[in-house]
Amino acid sequence: MRFARLTTKEHINKHHNDMGRGLLRFTFLMMLSLALWAPGAFAQAFGAQARAMQDGSEIRDPWIGPVQFDLALSTGVPWRVFTVAKPNRLVLDFREVDFRSFDLGAFDQSDAVKGAYAGPLRAGWSRMVLELNVPLDVETAELRVVEEGSRAQLTLALREVEQVTFDASAGVPDDPNWVVDGPIILGEPAPLPDVFTVVLDPGHGGIDPGAMRQGFRESDIVLQLALELEEVLIRSGNVRVVLTRRADDFVSLERRIAIAAQAGAHAFVSLHADALAQGVAHGASVYALSDSAMDEAGIALVERHERGELLAGIDLSGADDEVARTLIDLARQDSAQRSDMLAQAVVGGIQNSGVRMHKRPLQSAGFSVLKSADIPSILVEAGFLSTGAELERLNDPVWRGVLVEGIRDGLMAWSLADRAVAPLRRK
Repeated sequence: MRFARLTTKEHINKHHNDMGRGLLRFTFLMMLSLALWAPGAFAQAFGAQARAMQDGSEIRDPWIGPVQFDLALSTGVPWRVFTVAKPNRLVLDFREVDFRSFDLGAFDQSDAVKGAYAGPLRAGWSRMVLELNVPLDVETAELRVVEEGSRAQLTLALREVEQVTFDASAGVPDDPNWVVDGPIILGEPAPLPDVFTVVLDPGHGGIDPGAMRQGFRESDIVLQLALELEEVLIRSGNVRVVLTRRADDFVSLERRIAIAAQAGAHAFVSLHADALAQGVAHGASVYALSDSAMDEAGIALVERHERGELLAGIDLSGADDEVARTLIDLARQDSAQRSDMLAQAVVGGIQNSGVRMHKRPLQSAGFSVLKSADIPSILVEAGFLSTGAELERLNDPVWRGVLVEGIRDGLMAWSLADRAVAPLRRK
């Protein structure tokens, strides 16, 4: 048997690299433990009950009749509307709505409205102000819940009136239930800080339903789970979420990885709910890519993916296979460790939420969907359709709500800790 002999310089470099990785891991785990110390901390960091949604929102001038105001909300919240003169404004107060990712310029398509401004007023309160080109009175106003416990639509019909009529009805309502301090002013919304981009990948779909039990399909269950996780992540603040599918569509494994690359994802989370042919299993588990699958993954990426989608910021279109695989292996030295840490963080978040986990909650495997070269990637098995109690839980919106909050807490904790140790990573 032959043994490789390290030179003194190589031995010292290896020793320093091992020490560096150990220090990085220790620092990360310390930061992660602090971030996960208080369950629900991320839910408390952002208190908005709802968020404004671009799709279904617009102020427009119809051919005939009043100006139409439509605002789509992720859920119904208490609200009120009134007008204020000198200058003419229409004011909507909410308890409360997140407008941070809402494009007010695209929202305002009416010649009757000079400008729209929205944002937090104080803790628990949000306000939207429309600066009016002409005096408008509220003819009708209605907030309609589109789906139970889900989206709501606020609709106003605003009719032009004489200035004297507008002045007579204008003024802040005297309502002790809506105590809002401060003048009604106009101003630009605060700029958005850097966002944390997460790609959620509901497994299977279309011609591939995944596991099936008692008429329930894995593809449907994990899509619902992804949509609910998207909502809690966005409401956590400064999080951008991209889904690999939003309907019962087939998406290839290569395309799922490409979507994450195109989105500039900081983290990739694939969601599944497995079934066993024999035996009974319980609890959620989280997977990262196994060490044995990494070499195979590099070869598969080069062979089966578009070269421009393999590494962020690097075009490998002109590189031969060997060069491409070498660069991918170098990228994976960093992403593999970050994927392991991401998996640990999500396990911690789920455990803190109180959701039952598998006896081996943290595992590794060679799932193809985890083989992105430079994006930390994990797969979450939410439960087992083949177990009656698990199937019932997976179809329970309350249980799913607790699970997605646990996943959310883990993702947010990892993001904080990962950014904190970023300067320690080898560039």
